[in-house]
Amino acid sequence: MNDWLDCQAVERDSQRVSGAWIFRGTRVPVRALFENLEDGATVDDFLEWFPGVQRAQVLAVLKHAESSLLTPA
Repeated sequence: MNDWLDCQAVERDSQRVSGAWIFRGTRVPVRALFENLEDGATVDDFLEWFPGVQRAQVLAVLKHAESSLLTPA
């Protein structure tokens, strides 16, 4: 199980964006990154479309997601 509390690039607040995980300091849902990548966008595309998100945040989220795939169940 991926515990997003361990990822400093994201935050969650029940009063913002319906409690979804968002990039810290923004209102951009983390889910938007994965949806855009799945649809063929690049990281550079995503950063252009969501200028409040920092490259370091995107890379941290991707690394965190990757680590959850490498952790044995």
